[in-house]
Amino acid sequence: MKVMILAAGRGQRMGSLTEHCPKPLLEISGRSLIEHQLLALKQQGFSEFVINLAYLGGKIKQALGSGERWGVTIEYSDEGELALETGGGIHKALPLLGQEHFLLVNADVWTDFPYASLRDQTAKKIHLVLVDNPRHNHAGDFQLHDGRVLNEGGECLTYSGIGVFHPSVFVAESAGVFPLAPLIRRQIAADQVSGQRHQGVWVDVGTPERLASLGSTLPSQ
Repeated sequence: MKVMILAAGRGQRMGSLTEHCPKPLLEISGRSLIEHQLLALKQQGFSEFVINLAYLGGKIKQALGSGERWGVTIEYSDEGELALETGGGIHKALPLLGQEHFLLVNADVWTDFPYASLRDQTAKKIHLVLVDNPRHNHAGDFQLHDGRVLNEGGECLTYSGIGVFHPSVFVAESAGVFPLAPLIRRQIAADQVSGQRHQGVWVDVGTPERLASLGSTLPSQ
């Protein structure tokens, strides 16, 4: 199973930290956020990666290269200076992702989730990992009931930025800028979205405060 790591965002909430550095290259415990993701995924058996680029994307490509130093392969989907949002970015990357389900992971997520367990989550077109609602998203995103993700009728949880997707979800869309959530909701209506709740470690490293808080709890590497 290939992995797409989303790394094209501007990271505006990071303020001056991302003025000259793309958010995926911000460091925690001596390594960049995206390198932590690569290592965690490699340790669980994933070796083929697609990374989308936009804001200061050349710096990410320069930092990671082909992935050879970690024994993995990395291909890049360059969106130019204007990021295409999550849906548009995946659509552009489809030629690199193949015809089978792929794992989608946000570059700025810190978690102990067992990624390898998602290899078997291919019965539906989409499988989402959901978490308890953090303070910055108290209303949640989707509802979960008996392994099914619903638009209503279950417990409302937050999408973790981790999921499994089939390329067919995106092929009918037109190229350009568009979000992911409406596509997920259409697949929910067609009963094509399964899900699970992760109650372990999960941090959306989206602000300087969360970056600093997480960094203060980890040893340097």
